[in-house]
Amino acid sequence: MERIERTALRNLIHNEEYSRKVLPFIKEDYFSDRLERLLFKEIYRFITKFNALPTKEALSIEINDSKDITEDEYKKITDIIATLNPEKINLEWLVETTEKFCKDRAIHNAILSGIQIIDGKDKKHTPEYLPEMLSDALSVSFDQKVGHDYLLETKERFEFYKKKEERLELDLEFFNKITRGGIPSKTLNICLAGTGVGKTMFMTHLASSVLLQNKNVLYITLEMAEERIAERIDANLLNVGMSDLEELPYQMYETKINKLQSKTTGALIIKEYPTAAASVSHFKNLISELALKKSFKPDILFVDYLNICASARFKAGANVNSYTYIKAIAEELRGLAVEHDIPVFSATQTTRGGFISSDVGLEDTSESFGLPATADFMFALISSEELEEKNQIMVKQLKNRYNDPTLNRKFIVGVDRSKMRLYDVEQSAQSDLVDSGQESFTDKDLDNKFKQLGKFSDFKI
Repeated sequence: MERIERTALRNLIHNEEYSRKVLPFIKEDYFSDRLERLLFKEIYRFITKFNALPTKEALSIEINDSKDITEDEYKKITDIIATLNPEKINLEWLVETTEKFCKDRAIHNAILSGIQIIDGKDKKHTPEYLPEMLSDALSVSFDQKVGHDYLLETKERFEFYKKKEERLELDLEFFNKITRGGIPSKTLNICLAGTGVGKTMFMTHLASSVLLQNKNVLYITLEMAEERIAERIDANLLNVGMSDLEELPYQMYETKINKLQSKTTGALIIKEYPTAAASVSHFKNLISELALKKSFKPDILFVDYLNICASARFKAGANVNSYTYIKAIAEELRGLAVEHDIPVFSATQTTRGGFISSDVGLEDTSESFGLPATADFMFALISSEELEEKNQIMVKQLKNRYNDPTLNRKFIVGVDRSKMRLYDVEQSAQSDLVDSGQESFTDKDLDNKFKQLGKFSDFKI
């Protein structure tokens, strides 16, 4: 029985449809035999260079010009080429079998590379790279779709319009209104606020509410210790003031936790990284590790907070302006959201001007003015002495891809800072709010508007 490697080589030079479907996904190192590997390399080079399938004669000539083989190897390769005659074969079966071959070889190669890393023979990678490497191997698949045919796929598109998009509901009425029922997957959502206004409180409250929806929550903190984040979630979910947690007897605490466990089938993981030391690459590895060790797949990810992440694109201390650096982090986080089909929530600081302002805008985004162009949903938390006295905080929409941002541009939510909670307030609390008429920006507008301002010092306050 012929090996799949030889069948693949045969059809790569005779079956154009097969070649078009599989060539982008087959790698040279999937071929265990050196001569077959050299032959595939030449086939791949020929097709990509000349946009045509090579004949057996052309392959023989090109191989003969190669400096990587001996005379004996050349004779053996030409013998292999001579056997590569066209044959009738079911294309669907062939593509499916080739995909399985590629996945199996990718996993096999990943295991061998993992052994090299563990033994210290691979000087380029550390053991922390293993989960990502194995995850990449397991995710090998042939993407056969070449795009959406607008005129021919009308039925599919219409059905998409009627299909209700899965969203994570929030437990705050106006947030559900402005997002049309909750936060969709594959999105980046940003909370903008000054120091101490409530960025972490908002994210821990949302994490708590999502957990109660039987969802898995991953909370990454780069500012506070894991225990401090857990303390805030405890206060929220256990209905105990933070100052009272220290005095709570362990038996009562355990009873409350057990009661909480009976209310949800979800899980919450809190992971701490040093400030400015972790990037999306670390987060990807963490997600892979959690999947392998705990069978945990997050339904939502919180990153507290964006400005103190590292970028996977740039080394620490790289000579890049804040616009480029922070925008890169935002793009990497959004890419992570798309890759894992989850919403990502993060936060950013206001500028010094935004911190003392009673009406925060996009121009008050700290450090990077490119951030609003990348986010799907962005809102500001605004506090004042008057609002604090009423235990309230104002929310202002800054950007919204889910709904018309001019609707309910501003609204009020209640705040219980001792229990790290947000709650709906009486409708009368919203009656005095008048939209400021802040203009709405498209992504292109935002990018052009802020790209010229590279550094914090470039922005006039």
